[in-house]
Amino acid sequence: MKAVAERVGLTPGTVSAVLNESAASSSIPEHTKKRVLAAAREMNYRPNYFARTLRKQKTHTIGVIAEEIGDAYGSMIISGVERYLRTHNYFFLTVIHRHDPKLIEQYSTMLLDRGVEGLIAVDTTLANSLPVPTVAVAGHVKLPGVTNLNIDQLHAARIAMRHLAALGHRKVAFIRGQSFSSDSKERWETIQSTCQEMGIPVVASRTVEMDRDDASSKMGYDFARQLLAQTRDFTAIFAYNDVAAIGAIRALQEAGLRVPDDVSVMGFDDIREAGFYTPSLTTVRQPLGQMGETAAQTLIDRIENNAEFQPQILVEPLLVVRESTAKVKAATSPRPSAPVALSR
Repeated sequence: MKAVAERVGLTPGTVSAVLNESAASSSIPEHTKKRVLAAAREMNYRPNYFARTLRKQKTHTIGVIAEEIGDAYGSMIISGVERYLRTHNYFFLTVIHRHDPKLIEQYSTMLLDRGVEGLIAVDTTLANSLPVPTVAVAGHVKLPGVTNLNIDQLHAARIAMRHLAALGHRKVAFIRGQSFSSDSKERWETIQSTCQEMGIPVVASRTVEMDRDDASSKMGYDFARQLLAQTRDFTAIFAYNDVAAIGAIRALQEAGLRVPDDVSVMGFDDIREAGFYTPSLTTVRQPLGQMGETAAQTLIDRIENNAEFQPQILVEPLLVVRESTAKVKAATSPRPSAPVALSR
């Protein structure tokens, strides 16, 4: 910095103000700033990041803890996080835990050791509070200092089941989420309570629960086949997420059933592929990109003391009606249960 100051004939303090864009730089003429910046470029000057961090106690870095980086759900949330951080000069480090509690704890410590100023957890069950501001997307555990950002699950269940009921569906089958997925327990509870309110029976033979950590549609395909092996006495399937719903459509078609003529299928999330599958998928939309931006904004506001702590933020879901749901045919009668070959 002294060398740059000597090159332009200014004091190191003036050069420092320009290069650090401090409040003092507002009084420096624009042509002077340009001279300083030009000299810094010519001399390949770069401020020492670690020295600046130690001096300012600021890293402008946050950590993102996610279950998976390439899945349709997590990638859209992280994309929203990145959009907001990019426009606010923050950087982020991402770690993937695949629902391993030991990795969640280990990676949280590693991120803190690397100086992150806050954390965003995506589909991650946190066991304890962390010593920095934290936002948990799909977080359901109340912890001091952690903001849980969730879709309104009760409203989501109601708009989904009311849509199916309006089409005449009373024999609804369900593909439940994995027990380790953050939203799974609350989503299933709200679906059950909504069905009870509406007088729609929830029958064990029409229910399967996914149990593997697989981000592909194959899991929905496999569990829809399991459902078909249990019973065919249903007119609609409500799947835990869009990925499972898309797999279920394939399984139904292979079993000789038409979607939506014979069975309607509804998903949850509204991932990018939902509107472009055949048939296009009726689903409950979570504004995933917006949720990522909201998580990032909430976290940065707390880091910079621009807003008070909020223990919970609820996001409104939206029903998106496409081609995969239709009215129950007037002549529809219960289809007898028939086992389905489970060969791959």
